[in-house]
Amino acid sequence: MTLPAFAGGDLVTLPTAPQSLRDRALADDVRFILAVFVDLNGKPCAKLVPISAADELEAGELGFAGFAAGLIGQHPHDSDLIAVPDLDSYAPIPFVREGLAIVHCDPYVDGEPWPYAPRVILKRALARLAERGLSAKVGAEVEYFLVDRDESGRLSAADAKDEGLRSCYDARGVTRMYDHLAAVSDAMNALGWGNYANDHEDAPGQFEQNFAYDEALVTADRVITLRYLIGMLAEQRGMTATFMPKPFSDRAGNGLHFHLSLWDGGTPVFPDASDGRGLGLSDVAYSFVGMLDHAPGLQLFLAPSVNSYKRRGATTSASGATWSPKHATYGGNDRTHFIRVPDGNRIELRAADGSANPYLALAAVVHAGLDGIEQGSDPGDPCGPGEFRESSAVLPRTLLHAVQSLRDDAVLREAIGAGRGVGEYFADAKEDEFLGWHNTVTEWELDRYLTAY
Repeated sequence: MTLPAFAGGDLVTLPTAPQSLRDRALADDVRFILAVFVDLNGKPCAKLVPISAADELEAGELGFAGFAAGLIGQHPHDSDLIAVPDLDSYAPIPFVREGLAIVHCDPYVDGEPWPYAPRVILKRALARLAERGLSAKVGAEVEYFLVDRDESGRLSAADAKDEGLRSCYDARGVTRMYDHLAAVSDAMNALGWGNYANDHEDAPGQFEQNFAYDEALVTADRVITLRYLIGMLAEQRGMTATFMPKPFSDRAGNGLHFHLSLWDGGTPVFPDASDGRGLGLSDVAYSFVGMLDHAPGLQLFLAPSVNSYKRRGATTSASGATWSPKHATYGGNDRTHFIRVPDGNRIELRAADGSANPYLALAAVVHAGLDGIEQGSDPGDPCGPGEFRESSAVLPRTLLHAVQSLRDDAVLREAIGAGRGVGEYFADAKEDEFLGWHNTVTEWELDRYLTAY
């Protein structure tokens, strides 16, 4: 079936869609298809494919020079990376450009799924989950700033009147950005995602727009699509949307919180009303929370940029909180923990930020949680509000510390790489990223050292 569309606020049920990519596009008056995959950094890579070449795209004849695309495990001499579209992810996006559609693709090389492709990595993790008769459903909270940048490079909130120290949920800030927020909301609803809230977040210029949870792969695709939509719709109004974890030193940063539950067919496996610890979780859920044993290594996938650790390392923000955990803890309905348990149906992972690649982040979380299940892990009793135990791991302080934490976590590193060295490749690339930043002289250094000696 085609997705529901909205016209003038009324739900319009569209006819049954043809099965081929070309026929779907023709039925939707689509002229071009954006064939998308992401590299390990989460960069969306695409070719704009005219409908006349839709059959070739569907047949797996669209090639990319993988090395040129980005961090995806290829060298200049390697065979083409072939983008094979997942037709279930196809969607018209006329709100970006009239006649445009998007489809997410799985990269293949020499006829095999490419092990360094993030979407392939997540599908492999979900297949491992399926071997136990389980599936994962995920909701995502995507935070972002709307900013302007002047000729000197200085950033400011795109809304010049958005200056409050406690801006969260500010009705006036939401109203002033009504046109942008409404456009994003309408787009999500036209795609059938079920947008249910749009709010001003903690910092001036910061927003979050929520959509209903779904299967893990579907939600990961939607996070990538939503970032693209938000960015394009912001540009239409002369603004820049950024998901950078910490664009302002004195303000809270951008998180990417995941709400995750496991299912056995149509039955959720997390809830257990008889839970003696009071969170309403089953033994399986507590074992899955045992992923905390891998929390330091997980951080390289949940917070994979130099800038991530300026968000994590902040002691406070102008509003009085950073909303970023510093210890590998879990607790009830308490946003200071690595894992929050709002109710017995789900857990919320609060350690990811706006630079996280959703495919990689969710794959790593699934592997870490599965290891907890397989080991019969017991995370112990939940911590109270703002508490942590002496035994709770301290999360890495910099990207370089996170690199070392993954290198020290053989279980997680091997699970991500499936014996193909993906974990090592990612760790090496992130070490290079850290050193590239570390070897750059900054204004902070000039201010501190230029005449200090």
